[in-house]
Amino acid sequence: MERHNFRTMLKYMSLFLLTAQNAVFILSMRYVRTREGDLFFTTTAVILQEAIKCVMSLIIILIQEGSMKSWLIHLRDNIIRQPMDCVKVSVPALVYTIQNNLIFVGVSNLDAAVFQVTYQLKILTTAILSVIMLKKQLTKIQWVALVILFVGVSTVQLQPDNIHESKSSVVQKPFLGLCVVLLACVLSGFAGVYFEKILKGTQQSVWLRNVQLGAIGAVVGYITMETSDGPAVREKGFFYGYDGWVWFVILLQSCGGLIVAVVVKYADNILKGFATSASIIISCIGSVVFLNTTLYKEFTIGATLVILATYLYSRYAPPKPSTITAPSNKVIQT
Repeated sequence: MERHNFRTMLKYMSLFLLTAQNAVFILSMRYVRTREGDLFFTTTAVILQEAIKCVMSLIIILIQEGSMKSWLIHLRDNIIRQPMDCVKVSVPALVYTIQNNLIFVGVSNLDAAVFQVTYQLKILTTAILSVIMLKKQLTKIQWVALVILFVGVSTVQLQPDNIHESKSSVVQKPFLGLCVVLLACVLSGFAGVYFEKILKGTQQSVWLRNVQLGAIGAVVGYITMETSDGPAVREKGFFYGYDGWVWFVILLQSCGGLIVAVVVKYADNILKGFATSASIIISCIGSVVFLNTTLYKEFTIGATLVILATYLYSRYAPPKPSTITAPSNKVIQT
């Protein structure tokens, strides 16, 4: 009975944290990317996100192993002695790192609420790629939900021409933001499905996979930083533009993937759907209250359709075998 109560507590606590993380992360990221003052380099933030995620996962494994010696042996046997396994994980690690950089660009050019709703298209890309790559079967209602999702996101984009006037101290490029988010959705779907395929074919834990993803992602992130912002970072410094809010955003994103891993283990698709829907609603309210966003009628209709589609897709999912599925790395991610 006590074990059942503990699992129930973990389930609802993880869902609450996932809802809060998704909503607060988007609002906070939007704030730090559109406020007045020095803007930090997003490529450096991605490096730190991946590095922190790696360290957190290492700490969790250490706690599970119970001793430093067992921890080192575990890492040696599962990482150092299996280089080809790390090569396989490098594919989603590369994609996730690119996706994380795109998320910063997207939220810098779209209102937080619009970004949150539009980014739910990752459900569509993940579903299609799951059917193609994993041979998954979707129910008829799930296919209907995906159509509703597409219509809802499309409706959100039908915004008045003056919707971005005087909303931010930074020049907004909504079309660029939309294109970037759509690309991020495709990458999110591919990386998630590919990662799920890896998890199902091996015995390594989700935490060990997060160590690999974080370590490889940090390296890829550094290469990305050198390629796009190298001279500017060397001139102004790695932590240029950083303050408490920036660190808060980085920590939120780092914790996101770990929270989803707990949700995947202890919750079900229906509750995850509720969490996603709740995070969209919170983001919309937060955008109005804190970021002075105007929720035009097209947005309201589209967001309602997206919330409905998210619920239907989760509610009518076919029964799954008791295997671990891939956690999302992003915001928002489910």
